[in-house]
Amino acid sequence: MVKYINSAQVLPLRSKVLRNGLDLEKCTFPTDDIENGFHLGCYVDEKLVSIATFFPEDYPGRGTGGIRLRGMATDPDFAGKGYGAELIFFAIETLTSANASYIWCNTRKVAIGFYHKLGFEIISDEFDVPGIGPHFNMIKLLIL
Repeated sequence: MVKYINSAQVLPLRSKVLRNGLDLEKCTFPTDDIENGFHLGCYVDEKLVSIATFFPEDYPGRGTGGIRLRGMATDPDFAGKGYGAELIFFAIETLTSANASYIWCNTRKVAIGFYHKLGFEIISDEFDVPGIGPHFNMIKLLIL
C-alpha cells in the first residue's frame, strides 16, 4: 500500500540503499520539506519497503509544470516485486490529477530498465555523480 510519509521516514532507506549506510542526517536533501513537495512510501504489512520524493522543479528546456523525482529506493529484500512501480503509478495518478506536465529524474545507469518499463525516456547524455556513479536524466510526460 502506498501512503504519504514525512521526510524523516525516508531517511533509513535512503541511507541503506542510496548512500551505503551514511548517517541519516547526511541523507537529507535541501528540498525535503519544500512547499508542494511530498514523499511517498510503499508498505508491505507494516514495513516501509520503497520510497520516493517529489517536488516542483522544471527541467531546462522542457517547459513548466515539471515535477522532480529524487531519492527513489527499494529495500533490496523487496526489489523486483513491483513495489517501486506501485509507488510510481500512485505518483503519476496524483500528479496527473494536479495537472503536472511531466516527471523527471536523475537515474542511476543500473535503474534505466526500471524507468523505461514505466514509460520514462532518456533525455541526456550519461554523466557521473561524484561518489555515486553514472547517471542519465529521464522524463515521463503526463500531459500529451
